[in-house]
Amino acid sequence: MDKKTRIFAIAAAVAASILIITSPSGSIVIPKPNTNSSGTDAVKVIATNLQKPWALTFGDGKIFFTEKVGRLRVVDNGTLVNDSVADFRVADISDAGLLGVTTHPDFVQNHFMYVYYTYKEGDKLWNKVLRITESNDKIVDAKVILDKIPGAEFDDGGVIKFGPDKKLYIGTGDATDQNAAQDLTSLAGKILRLNDDGSIPSDNPIPNSPIYSLGHRNPQGLTWDDQGNLYETEEGPTKNDEINLIEKDKNYGWPNQECSGSAQYQSALNCYNVSIQPSGIAYYGSGKLDFKNSLILATLRGNILYQLPISNGNITSQKIILDGLGRIREVGVGPDGYLYILTGNTDGQGFPDSKDDKLLRIVQ
Repeated sequence: MDKKTRIFAIAAAVAASILIITSPSGSIVIPKPNTNSSGTDAVKVIATNLQKPWALTFGDGKIFFTEKVGRLRVVDNGTLVNDSVADFRVADISDAGLLGVTTHPDFVQNHFMYVYYTYKEGDKLWNKVLRITESNDKIVDAKVILDKIPGAEFDDGGVIKFGPDKKLYIGTGDATDQNAAQDLTSLAGKILRLNDDGSIPSDNPIPNSPIYSLGHRNPQGLTWDDQGNLYETEEGPTKNDEINLIEKDKNYGWPNQECSGSAQYQSALNCYNVSIQPSGIAYYGSGKLDFKNSLILATLRGNILYQLPISNGNITSQKIILDGLGRIREVGVGPDGYLYILTGNTDGQGFPDSKDDKLLRIVQ
């Protein structure tokens, strides 16, 4: 049995109806999924009954993940710990809440973690990035890294990752103010770059500014390949979802451009003109799974986990890895060489089963 057959074995028979999307690589037929799933030899269930999980990260043999309701949780020694690492007072409204999480590159030594969340102050919504120190699965210290990122019920961005340069990258949404994405005085609609203590790197494109790139609507995923190329997933307004190759000091066009069309702005690597609602993205270089040198893309409305082989910063094709689990919120490559995913069926837009949401490990 080949790899694709083994992985598809976790899903029930695919419904006969299909939808068509288009991308620069052509038309792709996507089977509509169902949400009936269970653990198999290919996919292992790590945790169930999660509430609106959003992002995951790894550190010191543990898996940390956020639940949008405000809980930072941990899988320690293979078991989900009942008590939260930390509970944050968040505005859990539509796109807002406890969103991104990442561990410091030197987490084993310093146990620093970073979270991105939405909070309410008076009648306004804001987002902030907080650095916390973890010890024995509990928060022991906290420091604000960046505050007063514009927030809203929708389009808060929220993805945070450390790059290979050990700088912290933060994807912010336009917070429903389209013009903010082109405004260099606003933190909204940008990819930001900071030192690990919240200070501004001296080699940022704009002196004394955290802005790394602009013209973004709603970033959802960030990842780097082994050549240092940075890829971003971004939700369009009703269609024209994007995968972008992010370059320093470049403008990605929103709201003046969606996907492509003007030499003034950067064009998307892939454009989905029927929305698949792309979410997390990870790069798989090499390891135990047969996804060498590929982007792994999670989708919410698409309900699919994709493999996108790449070459010199370009996507060469697109293949279905996994179907049948409903909405897929996040994907990450574990230190063990396997893929980990969070489903997203309890976010109010899915059809959860009795054990949703789930943290799963793909092992074949």
